[in-house]
Amino acid sequence: MLPWSIDWAGRLEQKTYDSALLRGNPLGDPHERPVLVYLPPGYDESEQRYPVVYVTMGYTGHLGMFFNRVAFRQPYPELLDAMFAVGDVPPAIVVFVDTWTRLGGSQSLDSPGAGQYLSYVCDEIVPWVDASYRTIADRDHRAMTGKSSGGYTAMVMPLMRPDVFGALATHAGDASFELSYRSDFPRIARILRDKYDSDIQNFLKDAAGRAGRLQNEDIELYEIYGVSSAFSAEPDGTVLLPFDDLGEVIPEVWERWLALDPVEMLKQPQYADAARSMRAIWIDAGRSDEYYLDLGATAFHRGLQAIGVPEEKVYFELFDGKHGGIEYRYPMAVRWLSERLQ
Repeated sequence: MLPWSIDWAGRLEQKTYDSALLRGNPLGDPHERPVLVYLPPGYDESEQRYPVVYVTMGYTGHLGMFFNRVAFRQPYPELLDAMFAVGDVPPAIVVFVDTWTRLGGSQSLDSPGAGQYLSYVCDEIVPWVDASYRTIADRDHRAMTGKSSGGYTAMVMPLMRPDVFGALATHAGDASFELSYRSDFPRIARILRDKYDSDIQNFLKDAAGRAGRLQNEDIELYEIYGVSSAFSAEPDGTVLLPFDDLGEVIPEVWERWLALDPVEMLKQPQYADAARSMRAIWIDAGRSDEYYLDLGATAFHRGLQAIGVPEEKVYFELFDGKHGGIEYRYPMAVRWLSERLQ
C-alpha cells in the first residue's frame, strides 16, 4: 500500500553474482555484487522470451539506492512495474547492475585503476542473465540505459561492445568533456591547494578518517579521482589527474580523457560503425543541467547525424529541468526501447 509499498504486478528478484573478473580488483572492492532483475507481468505464466534492458547508476550510486523511498516519489523499479502493469507496453526484463567502487563509481570501464567493470557487465552479467531467464539472447534485443555517469555508460558501452548491446538510452550522460568536466578543474585545484597542499592523496587519507561525515566538496574530490581512475590510470594502477596545481590541463593526460568522450568517440570509424548499427538511441537532458550535459546531449545527437545515423532510429529531447529530479523520465525511455526491441 502506497506510500510504503506496492502490490507488484511483476516481480523483482535480488541475486548475488560472484565475479571472477572483479576478484582482486585494484581498489579491493567486493567481487560479489548484487543484481536486481525485474520480471514483467505474465513472466511466470508463459513460455515467452523477452528483450532485456540493462540499467546502470550515476556516480556515487549503488544498487541499494534503488530501494530508497522519498516523499512524493516511487523508486525506479516500482515505476517500471506500474508502466508494465497497464498492459499497453511490450514487456521486457529489466536488469539493474552495480559497478560501484569505494571511490563512488567506475564509469563502467575496464581500467587498471579501478577494475574490469565493462567486461564484468558484458562478459559475466549478460551471459548469466541469458542463462538464468527467458531472454531473447542476442544484441538486437538488448539495451543499456542510465543517467549521468550511468548515461555515460549507456553511450560508450554499446559503442565499445556492439556485439552485446544493440540499443541505448542516455539521460544527461557525461559528454562533451571540454564543457562538462574541464570547467571544474580550476576550482578543484584551489580546494586541493588550500586544504591538501595540492596533493589529492592527502585528501584521500583525510576523508578515510571521516567516514559518514563527508561534505559535498568531498564528494567532488572523490569524483575527480574516481573518474581519473577510470580514464587515466597507468598500467600499474597509478591514477593521473588531468590537471596541474593551477587547474590547467596536462595535455597528454587530457587526451586520454577526450579519447573516452562519447562525442569524440563518434569521430572514430569503429565507434561510428557501432553507432550506425544501433536499433534505437534515446537521448535526453534538462535544459538547465548544472553540468552542461544538455549541451553534451545535443553534441552527441549532432555527432550521430554527422555519421549518418537515421533520424527514425533516434529520439532526442531537451526538457525543462536540471540534472536532478528527472527520474520520472526513466520509464519513458524503457517504454520506447521495449517497443523497438521486440
